[in-house]
Amino acid sequence: MNKPLAERMRPQTLDDYIGQKHLVGQGSVLRKMIDAGHVPSFILWGPPGVGKTTLAKIISKQLDIPFYTLSAINSGVKDVREIIDKVHSTKFFNATRPVLFIDEIHRFSKSQQDSLLAAVENGTITLIGATTENPSFEVIRPLLSRCQVYVLKSLSDKDLLDLAHKALSEDVELKKRDIQLTETTALLRFAGGDARKLLNIIELVVEADDSDPVLITDEKVTDRLQENPAGYDKDGEMHYDIISAFIKSIRGSDPDGAIYWLARMVAGGEDPKFIARRLVISASEDIGLANPNALLLANACFEAIHKVGFPEGRIILAETTVYLATSAKSNSAYLAIDKALEEVAQSGDLPVPLHLRNAPTKLMKDLNYGKDYKYAHDYENNFVQQEFLPKQLKDKQFWISQNNPQELKIQEHLNRLWKK
Repeated sequence: MNKPLAERMRPQTLDDYIGQKHLVGQGSVLRKMIDAGHVPSFILWGPPGVGKTTLAKIISKQLDIPFYTLSAINSGVKDVREIIDKVHSTKFFNATRPVLFIDEIHRFSKSQQDSLLAAVENGTITLIGATTENPSFEVIRPLLSRCQVYVLKSLSDKDLLDLAHKALSEDVELKKRDIQLTETTALLRFAGGDARKLLNIIELVVEADDSDPVLITDEKVTDRLQENPAGYDKDGEMHYDIISAFIKSIRGSDPDGAIYWLARMVAGGEDPKFIARRLVISASEDIGLANPNALLLANACFEAIHKVGFPEGRIILAETTVYLATSAKSNSAYLAIDKALEEVAQSGDLPVPLHLRNAPTKLMKDLNYGKDYKYAHDYENNFVQQEFLPKQLKDKQFWISQNNPQELKIQEHLNRLWKK
């Protein structure tokens, strides 16, 4: 039986590897280490189908070192220790340090991650972890501090099209057919930056078509995928569509819609910590200063989910979801930081006004660092008017209050202080 197209097209060398030029292109940091023959422990963080597993295998092959692999879904502490013991027993025969690749390392528990620490720290193994989740949240701090983190990006449309044409022209099975890629909009949209999904779609369309030539069109791609629904795919397009609908329902103040999409994720086996993180983001991005308690509750939800897990965790998620959906909304803080970042990009590193500078030494005081600064608490109402922006930005306004009770109250307070 033939291997799937995605497996047949798995690159064997860095020169065949498509995408991630910032990591493995000529002159890039990781490429230099690979070419030098010395690779430290690191974690690859990126969405599905961007080449994390493939890159780990290529590194091992190029360096010609032993390669062990575990999946965090079905491996435990016992499996980790067996590999470490095996490495110890063969280290006299192998001068090179082997690679232990752990796919979905974010699914390892704290105790499982603890079992890796000593081997990584003393150089018994080189750890390469792959994760679709932020390592800052999912990897224990002692292990994270011993690993570099490299971020992989979703493949661009150009990367995907290069891969599609490469498959059509080089794959042994596809070359047996006359296949013409006449339209690509649907193919790229459904692939969503995922190389594996792109190749699976091409294979699905070709296998279902007896015509000669096989024309890959937008209509044909859409029809084939509708005939083969994948249900809820935590690593696929449905995953991103449902979380998008969930967040937009909260933003739109519809608790019923938000609870429905939450139920879809819970029933589909979505990671509860992923949902909780998105609630934290929503609380700050969409509710913000209209109800500052929303962020406190969302953060408490995140912490509680770590302690409780499922099935009880669904209630915590539901409570937070309803609270956020029914809360007043504001994105003033979100707009303010983006406006300020835009200003920083345009105006560069403007000097800090002298009166706001720190003056820990006599020389700095002699240079007037901190001179004329007014300590707010020495004045009535703990406030005194003075300039806090670089002089080039005098009177520039970044935060603008929005029309909700909480921010109107804040604005009235500021107006009184600044006599606006």
